[in-house]
Amino acid sequence: MRFLIYSIFLLLFITSCNNSKDKEEISSDLINNPATASGKTKNNKKMPEITFEKTTHDFGEIAQGEIVSYAFKFTNTGKRELIISNIVPSCGCTVPKFPKRPIKPNESDFIVIIFDSKGRKDKFFKNVSIFANTIPDMKKLYIKGFIITK
Repeated sequence: MRFLIYSIFLLLFITSCNNSKDKEEISSDLINNPATASGKTKNNKKMPEITFEKTTHDFGEIAQGEIVSYAFKFTNTGKRELIISNIVPSCGCTVPKFPKRPIKPNESDFIVIIFDSKGRKDKFFKNVSIFANTIPDMKKLYIKGFIITK
């Protein structure tokens, strides 16, 4: 009986692995960042580069409890595909949305920052840290404004 149970678990484990060739694989060359601990780089001219139209957005005055968003447009001005690996907000009131696919050279896309003003008041200034296969590997976007209480 035990042998049967172990066999079933083994069969489930083996068949649960998805080895589909239909999935797009990302080359490790795209993820490699040639920056060293000393700050020196090699092949810097062949790297992806993220260029934003602007890095700060001012919402102006918003009502307390309002949820606002802004789409920061960026372009990969580098020579290789750009991969955004993660975006970390400075606060739980800020939620980023970003493309999960590689961005080709000269291609543009958007990073959307959503801000929830519920329970907040007065002036706010928040940022998100963008981690990508660029040099430097982290850039920041900023949102600011003033929350009017009722």
